Amino acid sequence: MPPALECVLDVKASLGECPVWSVDEQALYWIDIRAPSLNRFDPSTGRNKVWPMPASIGCFALRRGGGFVAALRDGCWLLDRNGRLERKVAEAPYDTASHRFNDGRVDPRGRLWAGSMNERRDAASAKLYRLDAAFRLTAMIPGITISNGLAFSPDGRTLYHADTPTRTISAWDFDVATGDIANRRIFAQFADETERPDGAAVDREGCYWITFYRAGKVARLSSRGERLAEYAVPAMCPTMCAFGGPDLKTLYVTTARQHREAEELERFPQSGGIFAMRVAVPGLPEPKFAG
Repeated sequence: MPPALECVLDVKASLGECPVWSVDEQALYWIDIRAPSLNRFDPSTGRNKVWPMPASIGCFALRRGGGFVAALRDGCWLLDRNGRLERKVAEAPYDTASHRFNDGRVDPRGRLWAGSMNERRDAASAKLYRLDAAFRLTAMIPGITISNGLAFSPDGRTLYHADTPTRTISAWDFDVATGDIANRRIFAQFADETERPDGAAVDREGCYWITFYRAGKVARLSSRGERLAEYAVPAMCPTMCAFGGPDLKTLYVTTARQHREAEELERFPQSGGIFAMRVAVPGLPEPKFAG
């Protein structure tokens, strides 16, 4: 399968993640968890601006009032428009020696959902958390090892979530008004050891796009979990996807190069870069954090 995506930023990130398209700025924000850094990529110029972070950054979101909210290893922080830390609004709810925040995004009402991961991978001790506009942090889904795959259906009635080592994506009924979830069911499960579900996004038709860490591809699943198509990425470890561009018909994919063998990096020298392709169905604008 020839690569369908092309590298638009050959940045060689250790662990590129969490691409978020700013409709207002027509720019792609993303993070390198390991650097650690928050980044702003301008596709019109090809320039990437880097804001170093003081600790691992698992995810972030744009704020309605400007600036960002970010889930760092030691807790959730507000950042100004220039990526400078302003204040911590929630302490880390885990042992920072073995856990950190990972994948996350904002729901339609402006709450940040951020999952954690157990870096030792020796227990299902991570959780998915919800941070509301008043900065209350609530554990919503326990029993996770690596939280990933978080996305919401276009109608706001379904929350998708993956625990990467189990190669399972779950769907939950989601109450937009209250932020509550119920009625968990298996949305998709993968038998291939390399099909480890990582970050995801949902398009306007309600199809779920999932990156497979270690499989070098992105798949589009129907709202019933059926595999409709898959697209090769010229990097073995794609990490998350996002829709961008003026029409939201450009799919951006972040990738990683951490812990990869020299032979693999020789075959895929742009690993750690950001890749993109045009798609037929647009995505949806990402909500901003209400706090």
